Amino acid sequence: MSKLSETFTNIFKIQELRERIFFTAAILIIVRLGSHITLPGVDARVLADYIRKSGEGTLFGLYDLFVGGAFSNAAVFALGIMPYISSSIVIQLLGAVVPYFQKLQKEGEDGRKKITQYTRYGTVLISFLQASGVVIKLESTVTPSGPIVPAAVAGFGFALSTVVVLTAGTIFMMWLGEQITERGIGNGISLIIFIGIIARFPTSLLDEYQLILAGRNIIIEMVILAMMGFIVAGVVLVTQGTRRIPVQYAKRVIGRKVYGGVTQYIPLRVNTAGVMPIIFAQAIMFVPQIVFQFFPDSEFVDMLNRDWFGYGSWTYSIIYALMIVFFTYFYTAIAFNPKDVADNMKKQGGFIPGIRPGTHTAEFVDNILTKITLPGSIFLAIIAILPTMMSKYGGVTPGFAQFFGGTSLLIVVGVALDTLQQVESHLLMRHYDGFMKSGKLRGRR
Repeated sequence: MSKLSETFTNIFKIQELRERIFFTAAILIIVRLGSHITLPGVDARVLADYIRKSGEGTLFGLYDLFVGGAFSNAAVFALGIMPYISSSIVIQLLGAVVPYFQKLQKEGEDGRKKITQYTRYGTVLISFLQASGVVIKLESTVTPSGPIVPAAVAGFGFALSTVVVLTAGTIFMMWLGEQITERGIGNGISLIIFIGIIARFPTSLLDEYQLILAGRNIIIEMVILAMMGFIVAGVVLVTQGTRRIPVQYAKRVIGRKVYGGVTQYIPLRVNTAGVMPIIFAQAIMFVPQIVFQFFPDSEFVDMLNRDWFGYGSWTYSIIYALMIVFFTYFYTAIAFNPKDVADNMKKQGGFIPGIRPGTHTAEFVDNILTKITLPGSIFLAIIAILPTMMSKYGGVTPGFAQFFGGTSLLIVVGVALDTLQQVESHLLMRHYDGFMKSGKLRGRR
């Protein structure tokens, strides 16, 4: 039996881990089912045809990718989990500038519960606004195949019911994500986005295969796939890459035992923020598109939508890339506090060789973290806008281009690695071997 198959067998020998995996799978199945329950009054066939012909290479096509096709299906989960992500962004931004939220962040479990409550309230508000924009878009769009919402159905009753259903769908998905985090395996919100992206992968592969049947040179396709492999390897490398800072602990004699006197390391990851900058930036970039739906007949808004905020435009790509760099630094500052690390080291008698404890240590760690975060954030920004370039200039279908690089690939790789890390931690706690020969995923030591 190979080591990999033995590891998978060991996973199902642990009752708690087995129950968590089955629970997570059941919740994700519910999410996928909700992505195929059509909203009352919407002609899903006309909407899907409209998205396929004019929306696949636009921001709406990307949004549809994030929600696993629920938007083109006009499903009850059409808004996906993005309103919750947007609300989380707002709350975290408030935590950086508003003293009240800063105080909540330092109050431990009670503060975390209040922040979660405010995040939920924000999710309801944002879902209501986005659902209203979606209703206006659906009612005002007439395709060559006919209106998305028949005239006999459109009106106040349709608008009210659709807004309520879409908002309730997002709240239900938020709750499902929280259940996965607490009782399943992995981060629930990230896994919901992950499964939505993966669900579109077979269709994207089929579209690419159709190009080969239509006459594309097989050599070109092989080169594209080889480039994809190198990009995936690069994403894994950056995601797992760390800079280790040595920390020396002084010897302490307590009774007959000697403590300390060893060298340990602070692992600073090149991409400390993980996939969150991508998710945050994408959620923000969805907002203008939703707002524009409230002004369907404005030429000025149409110009902004087409030339400035249109998915694939140069201005969109530049703004998107800059936001990713900003959120990488922002989320890194939230996830890793050099001052707290320096204070804890000082209390435990640890020091970095050649650096004075306290403030000097905090400044040293912060300086290194700033330097290694810059190339990491730039790499994320380049990968994020790569699908647009490949779709425009590389001849790759827009759907497959999302897996060639960009947000989809970063989320898939990041979430997969984090979930595997949690599975491996359960295995190691029960003295089973993990997925790597060393017993730990590389870069996670």
